[in-house]
Parts: sequence; structure tokens; C-alpha cells
Amino acid sequence: MSDGNQRTRYKALTIAGSDSGGGAGIQADLKTFAAFGVYGTSVITAVTAQNTLSVDAVQEIDGDVIAKQIDAVMGDIGAHAVKTGMISSSSIIEVVAAGIQRHSISKLVVDPVMVSASGSRLLREDAVDALKSMLIPLSMVVTPNIPEAEVLTGLVIDNRASVERAARDIHDLGARYVIIKGGHGSGEDSIDVLFDGGKFHEFSAVRMDTQNTHGTGCTFSSAIASGLAKGDEVHAAVQAAKEYVTEAIRYAYPIGQGHGPLNHFYAYE
Repeated sequence: MSDGNQRTRYKALTIAGSDSGGGAGIQADLKTFAAFGVYGTSVITAVTAQNTLSVDAVQEIDGDVIAKQIDAVMGDIGAHAVKTGMISSSSIIEVVAAGIQRHSISKLVVDPVMVSASGSRLLREDAVDALKSMLIPLSMVVTPNIPEAEVLTGLVIDNRASVERAARDIHDLGARYVIIKGGHGSGEDSIDVLFDGGKFHEFSAVRMDTQNTHGTGCTFSSAIASGLAKGDEVHAAVQAAKEYVTEAIRYAYPIGQGHGPLNHFYAYE
């Protein structure tokens, strides 16, 4: 047996909400980290009562407790990369942004979670400006889907030209890389478009007709963070994340009566 102490222990931190149904949020993030061989830690920003059908309640965590969670993890364990998910209010965004800066976190993936798969709003309307002014400027990668990119930019995104314009506008907010996900688009392929400040790059997969997509955005951003934690450059991390999510959807099976989760451990079955 090899000496485990000789292995590099890659670590990633998720700052997000808890999904009692296990398909998205903190639970999906930690599953993804584990699938990539990364040690996962967590800062919980909210507790939700949800399943595959709906989000029935949300309880935000006190800002002081969120700050203490960040300091506890970063002060002892540390993280090679961090991702954020559900951060529902401007006050929590401010606490998280301060923690990111306090601990000089540079490999930050921001998933601007706004609405759940069941249609429940997870970001207050008055928090959008805080997300744009406080958190996105700190990010290495920001991963909006098309509806989220429309909220962030005020644009109607219905073709490739508008995708590229939105990506440029979000990049202008301070993100180093912007990837606009194509899951809400149309056509036979789901095409994610990455803008690196100079060029656009496409990541494509065949669109699958399935209800088992709960937690796709959380999983995708966590997979990118996993790659960054392991030292991959952004393009490679996005490619690996795209492939992982595609297969996790392909091998998913129904859980519950609504939008089922991905199969995060398909490779181990």
C-alpha cells in the first residue's frame, strides 16, 4: 500500500446553501469535489427545505456565523480553490466578499444562483447589484446560465451575438473569465461559451431530453473549482467540467417526483 501522506491533498471550499433533497447546493458541491478526488469543505449560507418538486422554506444563516465559518476553514484547512453558490442577500454577499478578500482567495468560481430548477427564487432582487459590484469582480470564473446572464446584463439573449455581448458585459464587471451556459438554449447541442477577455471558446455536448437536471449549475461550477484546485488552467478545467456534467446527466436516474439530481458517482458504478 502506498503512503497516502506522499499524495498532494487538493482542497476546495464551497460557500452556498444547503439542499435538503441532496441534489444541488452544498450537497452537490461536496459530491462533485469527492468525484474529482478533491477534499471538500463548506460554508453554509442558508438552509432550505426542498425536494425535487419545490423549495418550501429558506432560512438564511447569520452573517457573523458565515464569516466565522470562512475563517475557521481558511485559518486551518485552507483551500486551493473556492466556489460560491446560493448567496441570497446583499448583506450575505458583503460578508462573503469580505472573507474572500481577507483570505486572499484568487481561484474563485462564482455561480450566480438566482432561481432553483423548480422555479423558486434564491437571490433577492435587491441583491443583484451587490453580486455585480462586490463578488463578481473578485472571481476568476463566473458561470451564469442564459436567464442569469440576462439579469446581470439587462440584455435579451437569443442568439450567438447576444451571448457574446453578454459575456463581454459581465467580463467588464471584473470577472477574468465568463462562461455562459447553454442549457437553457435551443438546438440539438448544449453549447457553453467561454470568454477569456480576448477570444471566445465553445464547449459542446448533445442536449439530452431528461428531467434529471437538478443541481447542474452547482455541479458544473464545483467541477471547474475542482480542476482549478488541482492546478488546471481554466480552459482545461471547463472542458473536464463539461464532460463530467454531461455524463452525470446521461447516467442519472429518477429520484423523487420532479427534477431529479445528476448521478455524481456514475464512474464508480
